[in-house]
Amino acid sequence: MFEAATLIHAVGYTGLFVIVFAESGLFVGFFLPGDSLLFTAGFLASQGYGNIVLLAGGCFAAAVLGDSFGYAFGRKVGPRIFTKKDSLFFRKEYVARTQAFYDRHGGKTLVLARFLPVVRTFAPIFAGVGDMPYRTFLFYNVIGAFLWAVGLTVLGYVLGSIIPGIDRYLIPVVLGIVIVSSLPPLFYVVREQMKMARKKQ
Repeated sequence: MFEAATLIHAVGYTGLFVIVFAESGLFVGFFLPGDSLLFTAGFLASQGYGNIVLLAGGCFAAAVLGDSFGYAFGRKVGPRIFTKKDSLFFRKEYVARTQAFYDRHGGKTLVLARFLPVVRTFAPIFAGVGDMPYRTFLFYNVIGAFLWAVGLTVLGYVLGSIIPGIDRYLIPVVLGIVIVSSLPPLFYVVREQMKMARKKQ
Protein backbone atom coordinates (compact mmCIF):
# COMPACT_ATOMS: atom_id res chain seq x y z
CA MET A 1 0.00 0.00 0.00
CA PHE A 2 2.70 2.45 0.98
CA GLU A 3 4.63 1.47 -2.17
CA ALA A 4 1.52 2.24 -4.23
CA ALA A 5 1.12 5.64 -2.55
CA THR A 6 4.79 6.42 -3.13
CA LEU A 7 4.48 5.44 -6.78
CA ILE A 8 1.40 7.61 -7.27
CA HIS A 9 3.11 10.60 -5.67
CA ALA A 10 6.14 10.03 -7.90
CA VAL A 11 4.41 9.62 -11.25
CA GLY A 12 1.41 11.93 -10.76
CA TYR A 13 -1.76 11.91 -12.85
CA THR A 14 -0.02 11.25 -16.16
CA GLY A 15 2.01 8.35 -14.82
CA LEU A 16 -1.05 6.77 -13.22
CA PHE A 17 -3.02 7.01 -16.45
CA VAL A 18 -0.12 5.46 -18.38
CA ILE A 19 0.02 2.55 -15.90
CA VAL A 20 -3.74 1.93 -16.24
CA PHE A 21 -3.42 2.09 -20.03
CA ALA A 22 -0.51 -0.38 -20.03
CA GLU A 23 -2.20 -2.87 -17.73
CA SER A 24 -5.33 -2.78 -19.86
CA GLY A 25 -3.78 -3.80 -23.16
CA LEU A 26 0.01 -4.08 -23.32
CA PHE A 27 2.04 -7.24 -22.75
CA VAL A 28 4.29 -5.32 -20.37
CA GLY A 29 1.34 -4.32 -18.20
CA PHE A 30 0.36 -7.71 -16.77
CA PHE A 31 2.58 -7.32 -13.68
CA LEU A 32 1.36 -3.84 -12.72
CA PRO A 33 -0.68 -3.44 -9.48
CA GLY A 34 -3.76 -1.84 -11.03
CA ASP A 35 -6.31 -2.68 -8.33
CA SER A 36 -4.28 -1.31 -5.44
CA LEU A 37 -3.18 1.75 -7.42
CA LEU A 38 -6.74 2.72 -8.29
CA PHE A 39 -7.97 2.29 -4.73
CA THR A 40 -4.97 4.13 -3.29
CA ALA A 41 -5.37 7.00 -5.76
CA GLY A 42 -8.98 7.38 -4.69
CA PHE A 43 -8.00 7.30 -1.02
CA LEU A 44 -5.29 9.93 -1.52
CA ALA A 45 -7.83 12.15 -3.28
CA SER A 46 -10.07 11.91 -0.20
CA GLN A 47 -7.14 13.24 1.85
CA GLY A 48 -6.64 16.22 -0.45
CA TYR A 49 -3.98 14.73 -2.73
CA GLY A 50 -5.73 14.96 -6.07
CA ASN A 51 -9.12 15.58 -7.66
CA ILE A 52 -11.42 12.55 -7.62
CA VAL A 53 -13.31 13.61 -10.77
CA LEU A 54 -10.09 14.00 -12.76
CA LEU A 55 -8.70 10.75 -11.35
CA ALA A 56 -11.79 8.65 -12.03
CA GLY A 57 -12.38 10.17 -15.46
CA GLY A 58 -8.75 9.87 -16.51
CA CYS A 59 -8.43 6.28 -15.29
CA PHE A 60 -11.66 5.36 -17.08
CA ALA A 61 -10.44 6.88 -20.35
CA ALA A 62 -7.03 5.19 -19.97
CA ALA A 63 -8.68 1.81 -19.34
CA VAL A 64 -10.94 2.11 -22.40
CA LEU A 65 -8.09 3.27 -24.62
CA GLY A 66 -5.75 0.58 -23.30
CA ASP A 67 -8.22 -2.18 -24.09
CA SER A 68 -8.83 -0.67 -27.53
CA PHE A 69 -5.09 -0.69 -28.19
CA GLY A 70 -4.93 -4.34 -27.14
CA TYR A 71 -7.85 -5.15 -29.43
CA ALA A 72 -6.16 -3.43 -32.39
CA PHE A 73 -2.93 -5.27 -31.63
CA GLY A 74 -4.77 -8.59 -31.58
CA ARG A 75 -6.47 -7.82 -34.90
CA LYS A 76 -3.11 -6.99 -36.48
CA VAL A 77 -1.05 -9.83 -35.03
CA GLY A 78 -3.77 -12.48 -35.25
CA PRO A 79 -2.85 -16.16 -34.81
CA ARG A 80 0.87 -15.33 -34.73
CA ILE A 81 0.47 -14.58 -31.04
CA PHE A 82 0.02 -18.30 -30.36
CA THR A 83 3.48 -19.10 -31.70
CA LYS A 84 5.34 -16.28 -29.97
CA LYS A 85 8.25 -17.50 -27.83
CA ASP A 86 8.42 -16.88 -24.09
CA SER A 87 10.22 -13.72 -23.04
CA LEU A 88 10.48 -11.37 -20.08
CA PHE A 89 7.07 -9.84 -20.83
CA PHE A 90 5.34 -12.80 -22.45
CA ARG A 91 4.47 -16.31 -21.31
CA LYS A 92 2.50 -18.86 -23.32
CA GLU A 93 0.79 -19.94 -20.11
CA TYR A 94 -0.81 -16.48 -19.87
CA VAL A 95 -2.11 -16.87 -23.42
CA ALA A 96 -3.51 -20.33 -22.69
CA ARG A 97 -5.18 -19.15 -19.48
CA THR A 98 -6.81 -16.17 -21.17
CA GLN A 99 -7.84 -18.15 -24.24
CA ALA A 100 -9.63 -20.73 -22.11
CA PHE A 101 -11.40 -17.98 -20.17
CA TYR A 102 -12.33 -16.12 -23.35
CA ASP A 103 -13.57 -19.23 -25.16
CA ARG A 104 -15.84 -20.04 -22.23
CA HIS A 105 -17.31 -16.61 -21.56
CA GLY A 106 -17.03 -14.64 -24.81
CA GLY A 107 -17.65 -10.91 -24.59
CA LYS A 108 -18.38 -11.05 -20.88
CA THR A 109 -14.70 -11.88 -20.42
CA LEU A 110 -13.90 -8.21 -21.04
CA VAL A 111 -15.97 -7.26 -17.99
CA LEU A 112 -15.02 -10.15 -15.71
CA ALA A 113 -11.33 -9.97 -16.63
CA ARG A 114 -11.01 -6.42 -15.35
CA PHE A 115 -10.85 -7.88 -11.86
CA LEU A 116 -8.43 -10.70 -12.70
CA PRO A 117 -4.73 -9.81 -13.01
CA VAL A 118 -2.99 -11.08 -16.16
CA VAL A 119 -6.33 -12.05 -17.76
CA ARG A 120 -7.38 -8.39 -17.96
CA THR A 121 -4.23 -7.57 -19.94
CA PHE A 122 -4.65 -10.33 -22.52
CA ALA A 123 -8.47 -10.40 -22.85
CA PRO A 124 -8.75 -7.44 -25.27
CA ILE A 125 -5.92 -8.89 -27.36
CA PHE A 126 -7.88 -12.13 -27.72
CA ALA A 127 -11.00 -10.19 -28.65
CA GLY A 128 -9.00 -8.76 -31.55
CA VAL A 129 -7.49 -12.11 -32.51
CA GLY A 130 -10.98 -13.62 -32.52
CA ASP A 131 -12.34 -10.83 -34.77
CA MET A 132 -15.00 -9.76 -32.29
CA PRO A 133 -17.01 -6.92 -33.94
CA TYR A 134 -15.59 -3.65 -32.62
CA ARG A 135 -19.02 -2.33 -31.63
CA THR A 136 -19.58 -5.40 -29.43
CA PHE A 137 -16.06 -5.11 -28.04
CA LEU A 138 -16.52 -1.43 -27.21
CA PHE A 139 -19.77 -2.14 -25.36
CA TYR A 140 -18.14 -4.63 -23.00
CA ASN A 141 -14.96 -2.57 -22.84
CA VAL A 142 -16.78 0.53 -21.57
CA ILE A 143 -18.78 -1.42 -18.96
CA GLY A 144 -15.70 -3.20 -17.64
CA ALA A 145 -13.60 -0.04 -17.56
CA PHE A 146 -16.30 1.83 -15.65
CA LEU A 147 -16.78 -0.88 -13.03
CA TRP A 148 -13.03 -1.34 -12.54
CA ALA A 149 -11.38 2.06 -13.02
CA VAL A 150 -14.17 4.29 -11.72
CA GLY A 151 -15.52 1.77 -9.19
CA LEU A 152 -12.25 1.11 -7.36
CA THR A 153 -11.13 4.74 -7.46
CA VAL A 154 -14.42 6.04 -6.08
CA LEU A 155 -14.49 3.25 -3.48
CA GLY A 156 -11.10 4.37 -2.18
CA TYR A 157 -12.33 7.97 -2.08
CA VAL A 158 -15.56 7.14 -0.27
CA LEU A 159 -13.94 4.92 2.35
CA GLY A 160 -11.21 7.50 2.93
CA SER A 161 -13.87 10.18 3.43
CA ILE A 162 -16.24 8.39 5.80
CA ILE A 163 -14.01 6.16 7.95
CA PRO A 164 -11.90 8.07 10.51
CA GLY A 165 -8.31 6.88 10.78
CA ILE A 166 -8.61 4.42 7.89
CA ASP A 167 -5.03 5.22 6.92
CA ARG A 168 -3.90 3.09 9.89
CA TYR A 169 -5.55 0.05 8.31
CA LEU A 170 -4.83 0.67 4.64
CA ILE A 171 -2.79 -2.45 3.98
CA PRO A 172 -5.48 -4.93 5.14
CA VAL A 173 -8.19 -2.76 3.57
CA VAL A 174 -6.47 -2.79 0.17
CA LEU A 175 -5.86 -6.54 0.38
CA GLY A 176 -9.53 -7.02 1.24
CA ILE A 177 -10.62 -4.85 -1.70
CA VAL A 178 -8.45 -6.81 -4.12
CA ILE A 179 -9.81 -10.12 -2.81
CA VAL A 180 -13.44 -8.98 -2.78
CA SER A 181 -13.18 -7.46 -6.27
CA SER A 182 -11.99 -10.84 -7.56
CA LEU A 183 -14.92 -12.76 -6.08
CA PRO A 184 -17.66 -11.93 -8.64
CA PRO A 185 -15.74 -13.18 -11.70
CA LEU A 186 -14.44 -16.20 -9.79
CA PHE A 187 -17.98 -17.00 -8.61
CA TYR A 188 -19.20 -16.70 -12.20
CA VAL A 189 -16.50 -19.05 -13.45
CA VAL A 190 -17.24 -21.66 -10.76
CA ARG A 191 -20.97 -21.45 -11.47
CA GLU A 192 -20.42 -21.95 -15.20
CA GLN A 193 -18.16 -24.92 -14.58
CA MET A 194 -20.76 -26.49 -12.32
CA LYS A 195 -23.39 -26.03 -15.04
CA MET A 196 -21.14 -27.70 -17.59
CA ALA A 197 -20.44 -30.59 -15.20
CA ARG A 198 -24.18 -31.16 -14.67
CA LYS A 199 -24.79 -31.22 -18.43
CA LYS A 200 -22.18 -33.94 -18.87
CA GLN A 201 -23.83 -36.16 -16.27
